[in-house]
Amino acid sequence: MKLPFAEPYKIKMVEPIRRNTRAEREKWIKQAKYNLFNLRSDQVFIDLLTDSGTGAMSDRQWSEMMIGDESYAGASSYFKMKNAIQEITGFTYFLPTHQGRAAENVLFSAMISEGDLIPGNSHFDTTKGHIEYRKAKAIDCTIDEAFDTSVDHPFKGDIDLIKLKAVLENNPKEKIPLIIITATCNSSGGQPVSMRNIKAVSEMAGQYGIPLFIDGARFAENAYFIKKKEDGYADAGIREIVREMFSVVDGMTMSSKKDAIVNMGGFIALNSETLFDKAKTYNILFEGYISYGGMSGRDMNALAQGLYEGTDFNYLDSRIRQVGYLGMKLREAGIPVQFPFGGHAIFVDAKRFLPHIPKEEYVAQTLAIELYIESGVRGVEIGTLLADRDPVTRENRYPILELLRLTIPRRVYTKNHMDYVAAGLINVFDRHLEIKKGFKIVKEAPILRHFTIELERL
Repeated sequence: MKLPFAEPYKIKMVEPIRRNTRAEREKWIKQAKYNLFNLRSDQVFIDLLTDSGTGAMSDRQWSEMMIGDESYAGASSYFKMKNAIQEITGFTYFLPTHQGRAAENVLFSAMISEGDLIPGNSHFDTTKGHIEYRKAKAIDCTIDEAFDTSVDHPFKGDIDLIKLKAVLENNPKEKIPLIIITATCNSSGGQPVSMRNIKAVSEMAGQYGIPLFIDGARFAENAYFIKKKEDGYADAGIREIVREMFSVVDGMTMSSKKDAIVNMGGFIALNSETLFDKAKTYNILFEGYISYGGMSGRDMNALAQGLYEGTDFNYLDSRIRQVGYLGMKLREAGIPVQFPFGGHAIFVDAKRFLPHIPKEEYVAQTLAIELYIESGVRGVEIGTLLADRDPVTRENRYPILELLRLTIPRRVYTKNHMDYVAAGLINVFDRHLEIKKGFKIVKEAPILRHFTIELERL
């Protein structure tokens, strides 16, 4: 008998979670103004809102926290983190930040001006928010296959080189301060970017003299997909692939709350001393001194250890298998999901799930609310609410994809939890025609509205 797959870790500590009733959930979500971000954590049974900072740290990470150096300047924890980043990514310079959006804030303050254009592959919410806050424009150059959830393409995160070339040829070089590759690409369904595409974009960027950066929140998961799917990499190690990815770009931002499996932390890594000198001024202004950047010494220690654990093949294999298990359960039940499955989440195609709900009624948010009421599972909308309004016309932007993201925290939930999530969504699918109406906005912020929005059921 072939031995089945088993997780490469054992559980040392558990946290109790409370099951709640449908009546409670109906009351709570109404009190939360139908915004899942407004729910208290104890009102949620299984929390798939995000994989950012929600993973379970290892015994070694907790041990590192005990020996963190909290010195304001020159702490040993800073050098431990610096060595880990240089060893794994190959970049020469780095700045610690308290999380990924802080890294974007510092880097973009040093690079982006009003009127600039920043091409990339489906920029995520904070990335686009930071760009548009500076009155610049994010231009999506993702391949068309990414926007059809039924198409089987191994690297739906790839940048379309024809789209990118059109942006570079038709605009002044000085108005394009950088190109961003998000790997894996969250907004298109946690989809990986191929090594071939990274290198092709790098070559094109070099021809036009434009810096290329990677949003590397899930760089290790991207390397795993390259190993599993791309010709020539089956025998390569994860860290070997990671070094190759980063060797052809100019820098990266990192939300370490993802692939470094920590509760808080991030960084910028660079090869340019000139850009480092410019960015560190903003780092001191926004984050703190350059040897801690908004992080405690204990968090830097845990982050350094997490980078090594997050780039371990066995860990990545276990994690991505769990995501795929949930995806297969849903797909076998006929539920439309982004396929192939991404690295950190299953993305349900809300337009195909609720085809009778108009886009003006926020289809993915409607589905997310129904799943919570049905099961106590909290997912997150990746659709019109997240897409925000056009900064000029103030009209809603309706993205091609309306997705419910079911994001799996690292090393937290079991197979039984995945079965429960699948059953809850299948129950909603069985009654989807009974869901007659969606929602309208009552109150919203001028940017990144989805975090604090208030809704009313139609």
